[in-house]
Amino acid sequence: MSAFNSPLETGIRSLFILSADVERSYDLQQLLAFDHFVVHTGDFAGAPKSLHPSNPSRNGELIIRRSLVDQGLRLMESKCLVQRIASVDGFLFQAEEFAAVMVSHFSSPYLLKLRERANWVVENYNTFGDQLFASVFDQAFDRWTSEFQFKQISSIGQT
Repeated sequence: MSAFNSPLETGIRSLFILSADVERSYDLQQLLAFDHFVVHTGDFAGAPKSLHPSNPSRNGELIIRRSLVDQGLRLMESKCLVQRIASVDGFLFQAEEFAAVMVSHFSSPYLLKLRERANWVVENYNTFGDQLFASVFDQAFDRWTSEFQFKQISSIGQT
């Protein structure tokens, strides 16, 4: 099993995100957006450089990543690092007490950059709220729609 593009990778990112503000809890859709933001912070003015290189075919990432984030949260929950909380709006996720302690002991350059970006994303969310998510999902949908239309037009010209 590869750690790249796996539930382990997204689970660790979710753990860093949830540990950035242990008092807050988020739903799966919010954590999906956070995961996208953490990897692509370079898309935003005044943000740290993106954690991963830009990929021209990343427009469908949000669709594929949703399942990975969910599986990653389940993995972290099975290790008692994340708790799932039932609410009137559905399930929310929050870091368990030991999560922040664990995250604070990671020291690899990649994970230090991940911590910086997770903190930046959570701070910006605390300032801008769900409007920040809406703009990112709208932009991603616009890119995806344009790419789909372009590929469809290209394939029509080949017949």
